[in-house]
Amino acid sequence: MVAHRFAEQLVAREGDWHLTVIGDEPYAPYDRVHLSDAITGRTAQELTLNPSVWDDERVELITGDAVASLDRDAQTVTTRSGRVVEYDDLVLATGSWPWVPRTEGADLPGVLAYRTLDDIERITSWVADRADALGRPVRGAVVGGGVLGLEAAAALQNLGATVTVVEFADRLMAVQMDAGGGEALRVLVTDKGMDVRTTTAAARVTAGPDGRVNGVELSTGELIDVDVVIFSTGIRPRDRLARESGLGIGERGGVLVGPTCRSSDPRVWAIGECASHDNECAGLVAPGNAMADVVVDQLFGGTSSYTRAADGTKLKGVGVEAASFGDVLALTPGALEVTFADPVAKTYRKLVVSDDARTLLGGVFVGDIALYSSLRPLLGRALGADPSAFLAPEGGAAPVSADLPDDVVVCSCANVTAGTIRGAVTEHGCGSVGEVKTCTKAGTVCGSCVPLLTKIVNLTLERSGVAVSNAMCEHFAMSRAELFALVRTSTARTFTEIVAAHGTGRGCAICRPVVASILSSLGVGHVLQPDQASLQDTNDHLLANLQKDGTYSVVPRMPGGEVTPDKLLVLAQIAQDFGLFTRVTGAQRLGMFGARQDQLPAIWRRLVDAGFESGQAYGKSLRAVKTCVGSTWCRFGVQDSSSMAIRLELRYRGLRSPHKFKVGVSGCARECAEARGKDVGVIATAAGWNVYVGGNGGFTPKHAEVLAEDLDDETLVKVIDRFLALYIRSADRLQRTAPWVADYPGGMDELRAILVDDRDGIAAELEADIERHVDGYVDEWRATLDDPVKLASFTPYLNAPERTDPDLAYTPRRGQLIPVTHPDLGLTPVTATRTVVCRLTDLTPERGAGVLLDGVPVALFRLADDRVLAVQQRDPFSGANVLSRGLVGDRGGRPTITSPMHKQVWDLETGECLDAVGKDPVDLRVFSATVDDDGRVLIGA
Repeated sequence: MVAHRFAEQLVAREGDWHLTVIGDEPYAPYDRVHLSDAITGRTAQELTLNPSVWDDERVELITGDAVASLDRDAQTVTTRSGRVVEYDDLVLATGSWPWVPRTEGADLPGVLAYRTLDDIERITSWVADRADALGRPVRGAVVGGGVLGLEAAAALQNLGATVTVVEFADRLMAVQMDAGGGEALRVLVTDKGMDVRTTTAAARVTAGPDGRVNGVELSTGELIDVDVVIFSTGIRPRDRLARESGLGIGERGGVLVGPTCRSSDPRVWAIGECASHDNECAGLVAPGNAMADVVVDQLFGGTSSYTRAADGTKLKGVGVEAASFGDVLALTPGALEVTFADPVAKTYRKLVVSDDARTLLGGVFVGDIALYSSLRPLLGRALGADPSAFLAPEGGAAPVSADLPDDVVVCSCANVTAGTIRGAVTEHGCGSVGEVKTCTKAGTVCGSCVPLLTKIVNLTLERSGVAVSNAMCEHFAMSRAELFALVRTSTARTFTEIVAAHGTGRGCAICRPVVASILSSLGVGHVLQPDQASLQDTNDHLLANLQKDGTYSVVPRMPGGEVTPDKLLVLAQIAQDFGLFTRVTGAQRLGMFGARQDQLPAIWRRLVDAGFESGQAYGKSLRAVKTCVGSTWCRFGVQDSSSMAIRLELRYRGLRSPHKFKVGVSGCARECAEARGKDVGVIATAAGWNVYVGGNGGFTPKHAEVLAEDLDDETLVKVIDRFLALYIRSADRLQRTAPWVADYPGGMDELRAILVDDRDGIAAELEADIERHVDGYVDEWRATLDDPVKLASFTPYLNAPERTDPDLAYTPRRGQLIPVTHPDLGLTPVTATRTVVCRLTDLTPERGAGVLLDGVPVALFRLADDRVLAVQQRDPFSGANVLSRGLVGDRGGRPTITSPMHKQVWDLETGECLDAVGKDPVDLRVFSATVDDDGRVLIGA
């Protein structure tokens, strides 16, 4: 990680230089801070740190070929494969290795380390193989109760093993916790099902008849039966190259460096865990990153120097909140300790302050670490209030965190100060937390500073004079969340009423679908009822997913991916009868492609009669709940994931939301359902379910973060209810759960307080929102098939209902038909004038319909004032005849149509292309349209 930081800082510099980065492991630099995530399914690729660094032509990355020797006289390094690389300056960032005490049996098969991705793979494989061989859950022991030891213990639990933690000190996390914090942590860890043994050591590891580990003998004489042992007893700097080449070595190992991070050789530098500064090797990423910054600055003639800042530590991946910083043991002369413990809530908080109670010297937080991110940057500075006011429940004083001095380090991992964060807003134009994180790298490593980062960014935006508008569009001067709140508490239940009360104009392709979604979320009518049909976007327009040629996909719901043979036969027969392309989707369903709009009702009639219902593959709503077979079939499953997935899918089906959302349920930590890549992920544990939120695939993949752990079935459903209801209420337009969670003020800690702890007392209200949806759910396709008015919208051409799209064409591939891309987007000449094509009453206000003029498809639009406008039906950018299915709106008071394909916008009166969305503008052909005294609609060329 530190090498990556060095490369990243160097790439940001101009100049004629070349950097070669050589790594022992076969991977590009990856995120070791979140190494435990690899246990729950995160891949090496997903853990890889920003790969764009290696795209710079001045940088060469070599992996899987460790440097074997260093020749300082020749200024070369030689790798294991024999490659010789010359250098002008050499930076050693070789990190550390896990130290294992000289314990008898420490070399037995089944004694493992917890340090690298390969270690994770070895642990995962060993546990799985032993579980298979033994026919029971694996028993594990972790020797070492520090941060990494507890993470390793949690990893074993996630793999289905039982765990005993053995710690030589009298408390867990002995370096970071005082006695009170250590005891509070022990209680919480024990509650997680771990057996904790302190004030003892592993004296010997024993082997069974097969030569594999089968026990750990403690220094007390007790023998613990185990099948796997992980040693997490500390680290040692990897300094072999330095030693063998004659560089200065620190008293306790490590490459001896001074404030500039130079070694005893002025051409050799050392950074990170292999460097010994003041006879101390730092085992955290933050000081290593600070060293990397210093060396880059020095290489370019700078004068910066490294000073070790006080460390802060936050426990991750264990499901227990614990964090500390500074002088946790109050060793500073005259230091005072202010402590608050709540044994019922199982929380412990302590501040260490100077003898005048003004200066903050340290802090310990267990069970509730909400204060950690705000207080840690104040270390060594005036606290600004009575320390007890921060800790006691009846307190209320809080740090004015957003007003921190510019030189205060907010993100210690990336060494980013409050001033740098403010500068990202005021000098570099960043307008959101996400942009500031990208610009400064703050909050991108461990994430503990994100709540404070958010406060600083928001306050800086407010004070900077930068106009930050939350207007949804020109028609609504408010955000989606604000509009949702207004509509929810008002009686307005149509777009006309809502825009009259809260907006202006006739709306557009942005706000009309938002209002449609809000009304659906509130359970107001069917999406195709007359006053809502004109609001629906692209897919909801015809309750199907629009494809590139103007046809649609048909994807019926298959809860849990389960389907009976009889239903499979129905699907096969429909696909054959209608000539549809069939495939298995990524959501464990069967999709049929190529259905014309006029065919959709007939297809769905047969599906509904066979017991299928809408799969909502077209909506901004629940798509599907992916699952494994769980304990029903799998020998590793610890819970019935299939039944839970079906329960969740039937509960949230049809639930409209700001964006589509997906759910995954895995029956064990092997994560076959890829639940952590979903907006809501559920992973079974031996004690119940862990729920993760805020994940997604797509353009910017994101792993979900844990919200709550070891929940029973009913509590799990309640927590998911609350999460989805709050998301629907407060997310922005088209904002997926991942950025919503990331941008939520206070981050995951705040969400957990609201959704799990019900701190604000709104849990019942949020649950009621979902219950209202469940009680009012009606299958959209069944309701459509029973209503002739709704079915009328599926007629492709009002004046020729028997005609189909003349431009559809297909070619065979692998036994099925696929659409042919139109090579010529030219328009057929039209000579007809004043032809009656329909009646005005055949047209829905503010919605389009198709007609034929001389055999050429034309799109008709009836506006709210009963004017009728006509343009070509063919989308000039895609070649598909779909414009009548677009959204009517206005721009600057002029009527517009937005293509359902890729959202290009045209003036309906002139045909002028107002927004080409990344393409050269192409105007539409406009036809004359009139309505005679008998209410007939006439159009002509």
